[in-house]
Amino acid sequence: MRVISGIYKRRRFDVPRSFKARPTTDFAKENLFNVLVNNYIDFEDGVKALDLFAGTGSISIELVSRGCDQVVSVEKDRAHYRFICKIMEEVKTDRCLPICADVFRYIQGGSGSYDFIFADPPYELKGLATIPDLIFENNLLNEDGLLVLEHGKQDNFESHPRFLERRVYGSVNFSFFK
Repeated sequence: MRVISGIYKRRRFDVPRSFKARPTTDFAKENLFNVLVNNYIDFEDGVKALDLFAGTGSISIELVSRGCDQVVSVEKDRAHYRFICKIMEEVKTDRCLPICADVFRYIQGGSGSYDFIFADPPYELKGLATIPDLIFENNLLNEDGLLVLEHGKQDNFESHPRFLERRVYGSVNFSFFK
């Protein structure tokens, strides 16, 4: 896993082979952040971000590297959570708060609101299609905030009232909501 841009650019972190997480590919992550930076978000402008189903922490470290003020990383798997903590410790940042918790419980707890939310659930997760509605119902996204949901090709959110656009990079699909 590597950091694409920002203060930790080109840093690499070895993800244990035993991990079940499917990290966002570098190709998809680089293209996603190009779209975000060029069209939607200035990460150095006091952005508070939420990384749901954080997995290896790839998106979280990218957000910190690009200048987010605060990143909350929610991951249920304890080994993955510890790995995210280890990464943030290695780079000596206090701008990331890893939380070991069930994402659906975290969302329903409605703890705070965010400028940017990234959700990368397992593609076959039961309840994946409910994630955008749960985020909006629980007021987790600031008024001008952006939600990006990573999902497989079988999911289509184009009829969702808050849907903006869909980007496809190989087998990775990103749906944007505002």
